Amino acid sequence: MARIVMKFGGTSVANLERIRNVARRVKREVDVGNQVAVVVSAMSGVTNQLVAWCTELSPLHDAREYDAVVATGEQVTTGLLAIALQELGVDARSWQGWQIPLRTDNAHGKARIQAIEGGELIRRMETGQVAVVAGFQGIGPDNRITTLGRGGSDTSAVALAAGLQAERCDIYTDVDGVYTTDPRIVPKARKLARIAYEEMLELASVGAKVLQTRSVELAMNERVRVRVLSSFKDELAGETEGTLVVDEDEIVEKENVSGIAYSRDEAKITVRRVPDRPGIAASIFGALNDQNVNVDMIVQNISADGTTDMTFTVGKADLPRARAALADVKPQIGYAELLEDPDVAKISVVGVGMRSHAGVANTMFRALADKAINIQVISTSEIKVSVLIGAEYTELAVRALHTAYGLDAS
Repeated sequence: MARIVMKFGGTSVANLERIRNVARRVKREVDVGNQVAVVVSAMSGVTNQLVAWCTELSPLHDAREYDAVVATGEQVTTGLLAIALQELGVDARSWQGWQIPLRTDNAHGKARIQAIEGGELIRRMETGQVAVVAGFQGIGPDNRITTLGRGGSDTSAVALAAGLQAERCDIYTDVDGVYTTDPRIVPKARKLARIAYEEMLELASVGAKVLQTRSVELAMNERVRVRVLSSFKDELAGETEGTLVVDEDEIVEKENVSGIAYSRDEAKITVRRVPDRPGIAASIFGALNDQNVNVDMIVQNISADGTTDMTFTVGKADLPRARAALADVKPQIGYAELLEDPDVAKISVVGVGMRSHAGVANTMFRALADKAINIQVISTSEIKVSVLIGAEYTELAVRALHTAYGLDAS
């Protein structure tokens, strides 16, 4: 008997028929003797609608009330799936984050998991009951509902797998694995049988939508074996199905570049003519940090007149908060103006093979130059090179780079 966690995203539970399909798949795992916990997202489109209502009422809404609203999507799905399982004769009950409890910090809208008290959950599972758990949510120190950020159901599933000491965490989505890039943009994209935790973490952090960043980070830290599978293949998943996210040492042949990712969710901010003195960067980014605004790519250009321009990127959803935070500290900093550009895209190439091969960045720059695509910002890590370009060139850039690195399927 194995203890497994199965996670189903919004498209997998988009309507009642798909929920029934999920219930049948879960029942098959129960029938072969496995203890099963299921983590579900809200039905497709529901969270977007809930977020839109909050934003329409107030762009700078109370994050605590935002969480109270958007967490309801998962509550609906857990109840519906539990009913569908019961209709098939499976003992099942729904669990909300606060009922487990899944404890988080108080960073509403972007909460981080601190502990899972899964004793009662394990006891129920050992009696054969299926636990249907709401992803994306928990309970904060003040006993208010918290949410983990968009895509947080993946994080919930991996954390639950670690907390329950599950054998594996199977994440079912609308794709049958991790591809070298988005197949909707590049039809010749290839599915990867295995990908290293570090590669998946980088791809997730720069725009790949298959897994949420924190879920991969958690899987790597806790050594949770994660499998990405299609929820639309109507059979038990075999050992060779999907893509395994594993330790790097389990991958024999390491490609220079394993994947190309893109994100249109970035906005560029330039703070013009900032005094060039110690503490200015701390003032700017401290103000953003106080508002829980994550900053990604950063470039600083120093002028001869003793001022500097500081350019960086934030998530588009964070742009109003970033603007307000920087306006508040303008008297303290003394910058001349604030420029915003939401029409940008981040393109990234990722691969553990970069550690031992030169010329990866040059190949990227040359391929983009050949397509007359201007690079606005560059950032690198040990296994990643990212550039910021105009959003209108996103698909052209992804196709050009996929070909340039020899990733096209023959």
